[in-house]
Amino acid sequence: MKIVAINGSPKGDYSITLHTCLFLQNQYPQHQWKYLNVGKTIHQLEKDFTPALEAIQPADLLLFCYPVYTFMVPSQLHRFIELMKQYATEGKLNLHGKWTSQISTSKHFYDLTAHRFIEENAQDLELRVLPGLSADMEDILTEKGRKEASQFFEFKIFEMQQSTNRDSFYKERTKFKVAIVADFLPEDETLNQMVNRFCERFPYSYKIINIREFPFKGGCISCFNCSTDGQCIYTDRFDNFLRQDIQTCDAIVYAFSIQDHSMGSRFKIYDDRQFCNGHRTVTMGAPTGYLVNGDYLSESNLQMVLEGRANVGGNYLCGVALNDGTEEPIHRTMSVEKMADTLAYALSKGYKQPANFLGVGGMKIFRDLIYQMRGMMRADHKFFKSHQQYDFPQKQWRMSLKMYLVGWLMGNKTIKSKMGNKMNEGMIKPYKEAIKKN
Repeated sequence: MKIVAINGSPKGDYSITLHTCLFLQNQYPQHQWKYLNVGKTIHQLEKDFTPALEAIQPADLLLFCYPVYTFMVPSQLHRFIELMKQYATEGKLNLHGKWTSQISTSKHFYDLTAHRFIEENAQDLELRVLPGLSADMEDILTEKGRKEASQFFEFKIFEMQQSTNRDSFYKERTKFKVAIVADFLPEDETLNQMVNRFCERFPYSYKIINIREFPFKGGCISCFNCSTDGQCIYTDRFDNFLRQDIQTCDAIVYAFSIQDHSMGSRFKIYDDRQFCNGHRTVTMGAPTGYLVNGDYLSESNLQMVLEGRANVGGNYLCGVALNDGTEEPIHRTMSVEKMADTLAYALSKGYKQPANFLGVGGMKIFRDLIYQMRGMMRADHKFFKSHQQYDFPQKQWRMSLKMYLVGWLMGNKTIKSKMGNKMNEGMIKPYKEAIKKN
């Protein structure tokens, strides 16, 4: 496969994001890799776009890589996309049907808006969009980050070849079990058909749970009876049902018909009553998916709710399957069959991805809240401690000392004038070493 990495960082070869691509090239040398440092050379490309045209036109996959600047991509990459559109309009650049994805590095502050920007413009250019990787700036320096980068690239290969290789990763049918949690209304023939199609396609075992049939005695009343031991004050035993019948499964698929711009009041009872788990992400690592009957693409708030639920819970969102089969990459929508295949892949490969701003920001709020309330919310406090979720910045004293030193060097005009490019070289050095070791 011919891959062109479009480096949008104005730092060029000193880009941290670029080194994620270099790591992937090192791991997957069987592919042809080419790099366009568009962020650093944007002024030259404005005068002569030929080098970009010659690199992009024969590519199979365009991989945008960039740091997140102020909610979006850097202005230099923004300008490059404008040039791409200009040449496409003039008939000098044909991207129809080519694949594209993206890799960003940041501290996850509104990384999702930068990714949507790339996806929306890629669709304008008639590219086939694949979800990207939103990495932390230091991820490639960690074993976990390198594994996530490799899994990301392998998943892109799977998505590009999904129609031909869906059977290559299936293992024995009983290896995994999925809970299909549905709210079936009597008139829900369409939703029933979607669930049946999913079950026919899905290669592993499953069980269907209709929450319409569960004898809820009421919604959560915020009594905090569960805050110390996780036991709900209601006697309908929903807490036991949740933990034994649903959370013991390897993945969860939710099936519902849109009601009042939401999953419906029955699902809201189900969600609220999960407060018996407090703020504990007890299903993190388990992939999830949705079967949705209704006009989902017009429900922007519901889209954010589903994405936020997955990110805060630490669950990979495999996709949202719609009743009309609409495939809209920006909103992660796809056919029922494709969602079943993607979920099966995620289970078989243990696929995970870093949380974006919704997940990182949400967990920091919960982290601070639980720490303040640890005297009362003892079950949450115990969970957060055991899962290293108290990641307060003051614990990273080595990094703090390092930044004091860097600040002192940057503040000394004499030293700063003599440093030249050594600052950039020093920042990139550990990334180069990480690539060499792997």
